[in-house]
Amino acid sequence: MSLQHSSGIARAAGRAAIVVVAAVLMSSCSSDDPAQAKERQRDYCTKLGTWQDMAHATATGEPDADAGDGQSVQPPEFDNTELAAHAVIEASKRLDRASLAHGGSDIVDDTVNAVGGDIGAEGRAVSYCDSSGFETLVGSAG
Repeated sequence: MSLQHSSGIARAAGRAAIVVVAAVLMSSCSSDDPAQAKERQRDYCTKLGTWQDMAHATATGEPDADAGDGQSVQPPEFDNTELAAHAVIEASKRLDRASLAHGGSDIVDDTVNAVGGDIGAEGRAVSYCDSSGFETLVGSAG
């Protein structure tokens, strides 16, 4: 057997090992454990509800005016709302990786659009929580 043939076999074996590792990792992302699936859904809905509370509270307040130059200054709640938005988007990505979206909805897109101000997307995200049994963790959209 030639050295070139041996290195070709080694490369093929290496690629096969990578494929096996990738398949194992991908299969571990999907949630066959109902308790784990419910925990991910609860986590998402809790974070969605937290974001809603902060976003809606911030939306009703007026931005403070900076006395020095007349430009508006974001209140401290704005930073917390941005953190909550990031947290709920990350939670939606975990749901998506675990294939826990319902009825062909795209939970990541709906969540991103909701935190961007899309009331329809927020309604779909809230509906997801309702259908998952976590309706008490979220408010109505808008």
